[in-house]
Amino acid sequence: MTLTVGTAAAPAGDAILRRQRVRESAARTYARSFPIVPVRANGMTVEGADGRRYLDCLSGAGTLALGHNHPVVLEAIRRTLDSGAPLHLLDLATAEKDDFTTALLESLPEKFAARSRIHFCGPAGTDAVEAALKLMQTATGRRGALAFTGAYHGMTAGALAVTGNTAVKAPLPSGGEVTRLPYPYAYRCPFGVGGERGAELAAAYTERLLDDPSGGVLPPAAMILEPVQGEGGVVPAPDAWLREMRRITAERGIPLILDEVQTGVGRTGRMWAVEHSGVEPDAMVLSKAIGGSLPLAVVVYRDEYDGWQPGAHTGTFRGNTLAMAAGAATLRHVAANGLVARAETVGARIAARLDGARDRLPVIGDVRGRGLMLGVELVDPAGEPDSCGARPADPRLAVRVRAACLARGLIVELGGRHDAVLRLLPPLTITDEQAEAVLERLCEAVEFAMRQGEAAK
Repeated sequence: MTLTVGTAAAPAGDAILRRQRVRESAARTYARSFPIVPVRANGMTVEGADGRRYLDCLSGAGTLALGHNHPVVLEAIRRTLDSGAPLHLLDLATAEKDDFTTALLESLPEKFAARSRIHFCGPAGTDAVEAALKLMQTATGRRGALAFTGAYHGMTAGALAVTGNTAVKAPLPSGGEVTRLPYPYAYRCPFGVGGERGAELAAAYTERLLDDPSGGVLPPAAMILEPVQGEGGVVPAPDAWLREMRRITAERGIPLILDEVQTGVGRTGRMWAVEHSGVEPDAMVLSKAIGGSLPLAVVVYRDEYDGWQPGAHTGTFRGNTLAMAAGAATLRHVAANGLVARAETVGARIAARLDGARDRLPVIGDVRGRGLMLGVELVDPAGEPDSCGARPADPRLAVRVRAACLARGLIVELGGRHDAVLRLLPPLTITDEQAEAVLERLCEAVEFAMRQGEAAK
């Protein structure tokens, strides 16, 4: 069936949505939040089968660093297709892979890149997490892992074991020996004190637990953490705390894995979020934007851990030629065109404007994030504050705001501990005009949803 954009296309779009509901699994997620049928996309704009246009602040959950169908990405794909290069060769060496690894190593912190190895995994970030955990188990001879509250690392068994969200873990058997540690979350501090003191307590707790002979923690194979928790509610790790985690793990011979699946390629105002703290990890898990919108995932790790036997972690689709070409072009374009600094500048401006709107929109409890990875936590302003002054999260309000955003042509997804955080992940190419439109539509949607809630009381 051919779709044409306009009024006549709406029935065709509705039919596609009906067939999706019948044919696809109950596990579908974004399709439930955004019942639209995209037919065209360019930059930050998505056009639906009904002719409506939307500003996309989801960006493929952070995959689209340059937005949809960026000319640099399309040119790289066309050039590769026209060259006659083989599109699938397992893990054989190709010119495209060689170029991608060059671009990737050039983008990484110099000291880390100088002594690293790259392992190509299956095409999703969750497989890269699995590979990183297996790598460190092989290198150390240990089994357990240290992970954090609020963490999200994927949906396969090992990745799910180190994920914090109990809703997705509860129906499944145990995924391994994981010790859960407190992640600093200033707005809802696990210690009830917030700020720098909360981060200091989190670090002290970690160190004392590991050193306690009766603490119940066997020497682990690795610690894994996100420098900014994404699904966990856009919670940035304080730089000083992250440096403490590096000190604690280094002193005890525990490899440190940084999950940069969503934070990488300029998203946080640095090429890689770890650069904010100056920490050098033992391994980095990378996916999403490194493929230039196509599936690609790797683990980059210090060469001293390269003790795998051939075939120790394989996968049929671990070498996507088109993704490597698109990814190399994306990495170089981001670096050469000031998009990292742009993300920092525009992100800070959006955050400041949203924070300034809290007086007239009291349901905005907290605005946080780094660069163009931002979170707006929605609360019940009439609820009883906790010891840090945070009001109760309001997930029902968040659902209304998301729907109101979509009605105004803005795609924004939810996350956080209670699904009450609006997550903003616009492309690094967002224009000033688009940033203004995002702010206007988002604030209008919050105000509308507030009135809806008041009318329903």
